[in-house]
Amino acid sequence: MKEIWIVIIAMGIGTFGLRFLFLGLVGDREMPPWVLRHLRYTAVAILPALVTPLVVWPQATNGAIDPPRLMAALVTLALGLRYGNVLLAIGGGAVTLYGALYLLG
Repeated sequence: MKEIWIVIIAMGIGTFGLRFLFLGLVGDREMPPWVLRHLRYTAVAILPALVTPLVVWPQATNGAIDPPRLMAALVTLALGLRYGNVLLAIGGGAVTLYGALYLLG
């Protein structure tokens, strides 16, 4: 039980340190263009990192890849690449997921 609190406190200190580094120490300064260029891709990398485990190892099927989730991921990717609209891609993926779950069980 003690170890979990040590991990929680360490993670809190680490999170605070990272945020303070950017907001407290560097927040009032102009960042170099190469840093800003790399920061633009942060949001693009986070959403796939959150969703990929849910597609590849879904808890609903005890880790077996199932066709509805795979189809929804592919439709979302295709819509996002084709139209560049995040809301359209997420909506299309959601409709595909629920439609495939309804049709395939």
